[in-house]
Amino acid sequence: MTSFWSWYITLLSLGTIAALVWLLLATRKGQRADSTEETVGHSYDGIEEYDNPLPRWWFMLFVATVIFALGYLVLYPGLGNWKGVLPGYEGGWTQVKEWQREMDRASEQYGPLYAKYAAMPVEEVAKDPQALKMGGRLFASNCSVCHGSDAKGAYGFPNLTDHDWLYGGEPDTIKTTILNGRQAAMPAWKDVIGEEGIRNVAGYVRSLSGRDTPEGISVDVEQGQKIYATNCVVCHGPDAKGIAAMGAPNLTDNIWLYGSSFAQIQQTLRYGRNGRMPAQEAILGNDKVHLLAAYVYSLSQQPEK
Repeated sequence: MTSFWSWYITLLSLGTIAALVWLLLATRKGQRADSTEETVGHSYDGIEEYDNPLPRWWFMLFVATVIFALGYLVLYPGLGNWKGVLPGYEGGWTQVKEWQREMDRASEQYGPLYAKYAAMPVEEVAKDPQALKMGGRLFASNCSVCHGSDAKGAYGFPNLTDHDWLYGGEPDTIKTTILNGRQAAMPAWKDVIGEEGIRNVAGYVRSLSGRDTPEGISVDVEQGQKIYATNCVVCHGPDAKGIAAMGAPNLTDNIWLYGSSFAQIQQTLRYGRNGRMPAQEAILGNDKVHLLAAYVYSLSQQPEK
């Protein structure tokens, strides 16, 4: 900040406080000393205001506010280039520097523990109770908003507690997914196969998991199978069990990210889907992601009840 703007802000701030002090004292000086039955001379809806002085405690609150403001401007930045005199804040206090100091203290305290677990295989970390508690807190802070506090997902977000994985459920694959994120791309087929094709493929896909076509809807399953073999097999595979490298889901089980009803599957086919798993490497770093991956991996290793 240039000297001109620094002085401009300083004089404006202090001048405003000085003007408020003058106004406070001037109005206080003109008030009567004792209470009275006289009114200020105006009425609103039958209500009149007595011409009594401002209570002393109320006046002192204004004074305390002014003192607080001046004290704050001495301790913290607020007057142009003034950095504040608060001890221990070299170069001046800012919320960014305070956040960084807190992060540095946390890294100093917990860094060695994160590094210890980062040197262990994910499978081993997933067996450590302390590591799982730490991973659970990381999950709650960074992942639960999409996958839910119980990690069972929601509409459009995968369940992380089952054995169905779009990109693979191996420990290293899970870590890669969290580190780098994923970008799903289910193309829209409306303009390619038309509404009749959409209806036939939806019927065929539902039949793969033992679902019947709803009553009153005409579907040619064989035609749907042919369209599938021409357009869908490259991602979902000839057996429709998906290809992890493509992030394409298994269409033969009972797990559906966007719903399994006839209307929902048609919607998926008609307009496509574009899910995104954000990369966490820049946010959490490798060591924390390693713990998080171990926690997520452990969720699908629990014995079925």
